Amino acid sequence: MIGFYGEKNMKSRAEVAKKDTWNLEPLYINVDAWKKDFTELSLLAEKDWQEIATLKKEFTPDVAYIKRLIEAHFAISRKIDKLFTYVRLWLDQDITNTEAKNAYMLALAVAQGYQEAVSWIEPKILATSESFLKKCLDSDLLKEYRVFIHRLIDQKAYVLSEESEKLMSYASRLDRAPNEAFKALNNADLVFGSVEDSEGKKHPLTHGLYQVYMKSFDRTLRENTYRTLHNTFRGFENTIGELLSGELQTHLFQKKARSYPSCLEASLIGNQIPKSVYMNLLSTVEKNTSALHAYTSLRKEALDLDELHYWDMGVPLIQDVEWKFTFEEACEIVIASVAPLGKEYQEILRKGLLEDRWVDVYENKGKRSGAYSGGSYDSMPYILLNFHGTLQDLMTLSHEAGHSMHTYLSNKNQKWHEARYPIFLAEIASTVHEQLTDDYLLQITEDVDKRLYLLQSQIDGIRNTFFRQTLFATFEYKIHELVEEEEALTPLVLKTLYGELNQKYYGPSLIIDEELKSEYLRIPHFYYNFYVYQYATGIATAIFCAKKLHQGDKEAYLQLLKSGASDYPMALLKRAGIDLESTAIIENCIETFSELVKKFEKELSKIRTSR
Repeated sequence: MIGFYGEKNMKSRAEVAKKDTWNLEPLYINVDAWKKDFTELSLLAEKDWQEIATLKKEFTPDVAYIKRLIEAHFAISRKIDKLFTYVRLWLDQDITNTEAKNAYMLALAVAQGYQEAVSWIEPKILATSESFLKKCLDSDLLKEYRVFIHRLIDQKAYVLSEESEKLMSYASRLDRAPNEAFKALNNADLVFGSVEDSEGKKHPLTHGLYQVYMKSFDRTLRENTYRTLHNTFRGFENTIGELLSGELQTHLFQKKARSYPSCLEASLIGNQIPKSVYMNLLSTVEKNTSALHAYTSLRKEALDLDELHYWDMGVPLIQDVEWKFTFEEACEIVIASVAPLGKEYQEILRKGLLEDRWVDVYENKGKRSGAYSGGSYDSMPYILLNFHGTLQDLMTLSHEAGHSMHTYLSNKNQKWHEARYPIFLAEIASTVHEQLTDDYLLQITEDVDKRLYLLQSQIDGIRNTFFRQTLFATFEYKIHELVEEEEALTPLVLKTLYGELNQKYYGPSLIIDEELKSEYLRIPHFYYNFYVYQYATGIATAIFCAKKLHQGDKEAYLQLLKSGASDYPMALLKRAGIDLESTAIIENCIETFSELVKKFEKELSKIRTSR
């Protein structure tokens, strides 16, 4: 079913069947068409973005002028967005492709050059009088851009002088360096070799196959996989530690240069997310880690182990459940599961997944690891997978399809400048999809073992998306605190902190091995600037929304998806009946987790007694 793309038959990109790749032609018919657009933009860049340069010389505090300026700026930004999206997707197909890598770097240089060229716009507008800014907000001529102007005014305290903003735009070229270096190391340079199973058989190890092996019932294979992958990263702990430290230093630079209260608040203020949302998540989970301790203890008992290690945390507790899906089967399940969102929603998703080729399906040599949903306003949504046919792969498809439907609905209902919803909202739609898919599978599955397998999948879904991401968020918060206090982030400091957090979260039943203490070395999200907490708030919100959808209340949720970035995220959520400044939704997620653990334990005990 999967063999052609399985571990023994890893294909080169050129060998992958067209039907299994995403369709980039709606963006550009081919690379030559992309080069044509790139050349045109490059010529504009060589002329110092002529229209923008002219507008700079003509700057005047006049509403009609501001409209011309905003529209000229947005038009070029939109072209660059399309240009950059294509080349990023092209490169991710095979990051060893030299032509794609060169094109990516050229597109990146154009994008950065443009940011430098327009760095004067915000400080110039904000340097005008309060009365003029109010006039802009109240003007019908600028009605279409009111949200943009409002956001701009809200940032006034943190926007620097025109000359300083230009320097900041130059510095932004350096900001990507730690992340790009880590990506190159992680996706291209690191080689994990092979690992042995309990019979001495060797298996090639890749990022994608790591996830497969960690669910194997062969404990030797799991242990060897875990140790091999993490010890490979440990061999570069000084290098990766410096990359991580470099990433945090870019955050500290932004905090100091713009006089933000802290690195955390620097990442939150742009979307008006109260710091209390982040801190309440951390403190509420920390007070309720006993729920996770209970599950860890159950795992140890169910697996009948004297010692529980992290390589035992992913294996199914129900053995002999062979459950595989073709990609087409997985698509049909996901489509059926979102019935509570309506037939129109289902048909859009069906067309995207099975006709329009939104998805790049299988792992190939050089392909970026993991999964994501991407695209631009002028394209379909795109989904990168590394599909091996497991239940986890099905759930990953569901997750990324949720992102893509959010993007699709936002793009269809909002103008370009208000369509790109913030990350804070992004993880809600994806995780609602997961909840609905879990619920659907339980509904159609009669096999007792498979039902327990599904319950465990739900439990592990919350463990990984809620508890684990909150652990990451706590680690991220604490290492930023250390950097702000000018403490050195040595490998010893980092792995000690990471080990202590894992012990606190998972409790006494889990052995904290050296490899687990060093797990932070392989987490790409630590280069994303306070990104991961949004997975946790996202799943907590999604559990709440899924319950509402099952009750037939879909309109408020669909309106949220259609709203894009037409207001600040907290305001959009509150219109949908969601208040993340309260701990109630976080506590509800923890209670749901505990209920699932108790239900699983009861059903497991019942089956074992009867057999």
